[in-house]
Parts: sequence; structure tokens; C-alpha cells
Amino acid sequence: MKITDMLKKDLMLLELKAGSKEEVVGELVDALVKKGIVSNREGFVNAVMEREKMSSTGIGMGIAIPHGRSNAVSKPSIVFGKSTKGIDYQSLDGEPAYIFFLIAVPEDSNNEHLKVLSQLSRKLMHEDVREKLIASTNEAEVISAFQE
Repeated sequence: MKITDMLKKDLMLLELKAGSKEEVVGELVDALVKKGIVSNREGFVNAVMEREKMSSTGIGMGIAIPHGRSNAVSKPSIVFGKSTKGIDYQSLDGEPAYIFFLIAVPEDSNNEHLKVLSQLSRKLMHEDVREKLIASTNEAEVISAFQE
């Protein structure tokens, strides 16, 4: 499975309203609840925040990749979110995060999400991809950043 197979236009939030790590996770999870992919909002938010307690998924360079496994998730999904003001996500480099990818996978899934996480991390190492994502104004531009 490729990133572009999982990035769906109806799971992209191009102007997050959140002001904190918890609010970002909640806002991204809400998109999955709205699409019927997550059946228990609180349960999945808790799964993601438990993962955050191990170490922040704010990887630096303005990026955070929160993720979680839960029985509340019906199918592997990615929600893209962007904040123009930046959010303190307790990132490894101490800088605010602007780009967010929430990876949601069912509890009983194989390690498919690790492959997607790895692909995502490799792509996001490229400054041009990060710049395109930060500059994106619509869903097509987000997808396009990963197709080159």
C-alpha cells in the first residue's frame, strides 16, 4: 500500500483550528468519526495519546505523525492536517508542528501501518515535499506533493 492510496481528499483538514497537541489529535480523529472509520472517538483518541506518552510523534521539521491501533478503527486510514500558525506538539526539535498525518489502523491489522509510516517519513525528509505541503491550498496539491 502506498501513501497516495491512503490519502483521501475527504480526510484532509487544510486549516486546523486546534491550539494544542490534544486538540490536534481530537480534530483529526473527528474527521475519521465523521466518515464512519472510527466508531469510538474517545477510545481512539486515548489510543493515540497513550502512544504519545511513549515519545512524541512530533518528529521535527514542522511535522507530526500521531498514530494508533484500536478496535474502534474499521480500516487503515490517514488524515492530513495543516496549521498555518503552528502548534506546540512537543516535537523532538522543540519547534512547532505545521503538518500532521494521523495514521489509524485496526487493532488486529498486520504491520501495514509501519510500511506507510516508513514511506511517509522517507518522503518528508525531502525539503521540497515539506514546502509543497506547507504551501498547499487544496487537497489536490497535498496528493501531488507525494506523486513526484
